[in-house]
Amino acid sequence: MLPNEAIKKIFAEQGGVMRTCDLHEAHLYYNDIQALIERGVIEKVRYGYYQWIDKENMSEAVTVTRLFPDAILCMDTALFYYRYSDRVPLAWHLAVSKDSGKSRFKIDYPFVKPYYLEPALLELGMVDGEMDGNPVHIYNKERTICDCLRYLGKMDKELFNKAIQSYIADSERNIPRLSEYAKKLRVAQKMKTIIGVWM
Repeated sequence: MLPNEAIKKIFAEQGGVMRTCDLHEAHLYYNDIQALIERGVIEKVRYGYYQWIDKENMSEAVTVTRLFPDAILCMDTALFYYRYSDRVPLAWHLAVSKDSGKSRFKIDYPFVKPYYLEPALLELGMVDGEMDGNPVHIYNKERTICDCLRYLGKMDKELFNKAIQSYIADSERNIPRLSEYAKKLRVAQKMKTIIGVWM
């Protein structure tokens, strides 16, 4: 079998995650894969997917971005990122195209909660962020607040109120942008009714 450094290079070229078929193409078969797992070099992250274990960077953000490079962090994850919530989310909240296959999100670890969106609205408000030193796609503050208004009925009331109050108190808030997004996401009336009370 190839030395660890050579295998690490192969994984690095694939973004740190490889499928079983990719490993077979690299001439790494079942016994090799099992041996690498036993050596603590790679780990199975979901059926047919293996990840290089980076002992210097054990953040779940790495796994999430490797498994779902097309996903955008949203809702509870974004609220926590912007400190609009002090609750550590129980799952990674991910915005993805409604055309995405549902089975890819059925994984044991890390826990993920997908939101299936119209492709035309998916990238509205997407920005580049950083989590534990890892680059991530995440919605900006205004898109995050609009999403809270969209999913108001499914949100914890206390979490929702804290998010709205934190946004209103944020000196970097952008109300014109919030209004623009609210129109596109069809929550303009909710925005006026709920956020207008705090303004």
